[in-house]
Amino acid sequence: MIVWLLVGLGLLILLLAGDALVKGAVNLSLRTGVPPLIVSLTIVAFGTSAPELLVSVNAVLVNKPGLALGNVVGSNTVNILLVLGVPAIISGVYVSQCDTRRTYLIMLAVSVGFVALAFRGRFDTLAAVLLLAVLAVILADAFRQVRSHQRMMARIALDADDAEDIEGADPEMAWWQIVAFLVLGLVGLPLGADLLVDNASIIARLYGFSDAMIGLTLVALGTSLPELATSVMAAIRRQTDVVLGNVIGSNMFNLLAIIGIASLVKDIPVDREFLTFDLWVMLAASLLLAPFVLMCRDIGRVWGVALSALYVIYVWSVLSG
Repeated sequence: MIVWLLVGLGLLILLLAGDALVKGAVNLSLRTGVPPLIVSLTIVAFGTSAPELLVSVNAVLVNKPGLALGNVVGSNTVNILLVLGVPAIISGVYVSQCDTRRTYLIMLAVSVGFVALAFRGRFDTLAAVLLLAVLAVILADAFRQVRSHQRMMARIALDADDAEDIEGADPEMAWWQIVAFLVLGLVGLPLGADLLVDNASIIARLYGFSDAMIGLTLVALGTSLPELATSVMAAIRRQTDVVLGNVIGSNMFNLLAIIGIASLVKDIPVDREFLTFDLWVMLAASLLLAPFVLMCRDIGRVWGVALSALYVIYVWSVLSG
């Protein structure tokens, strides 16, 4: 029981620390005059994915590479099936109201490339350099698009109403609060990651599960809670671009940045189970979005139930396999 409580405590610390880091980073950027779009594309995206990054790097450092890879692959599957499924059940995801075809196709290409690299048998320094190089190209392209709209953005002053559209923004936040949020986030994330990885490994041994299985299920679901919460609130507000952008951006960041950085720290061997099942489930889940995104069809409640049910079936198959 104490082990489960410590896992829960680790997840809670990760969630609170990630939220604190996002709030601090967003308000620091706004105070220093960085445009909201750049904040959303970079700092907020990094902050919400920080739990996955810290967990994966920590897992590699304590010689639990299966947990690191399982966390990323499982998180991407969670993002498609549950982080989109639950908001669709609550209020529907109105894909027809935004055009994310380009970024979706980029995410799909990244996923295919990641699977191809996995068949090398390990993510090593070469794979890390390739993944991080692709991330750099994608970020450069995003900044190019932002700069192409600079004239329009220059005409728009950031007022209180604009800031409210950015998660965690508060134009009146004092400097000492910004610093406090940053410190709490930077201290809390590694602490939560330590608690989660250590105790999740104990659970794996107690119940006969592998580190990879725990990473694909318990850890992946826990570290994806910030994305789930963000998507639910965005769906309620009918901000479909935020919902899809959250999922697509997080999936690309997970594959390129998290595994890229973690495999720079230490090689990550790819277990046979990933090559024969889990990576293909991740890719299949990504392909499930194709009809909705490419044909601009809304994800209604029925499809939300179907996606969520598929995730439950996937977790059951992993734990019973």
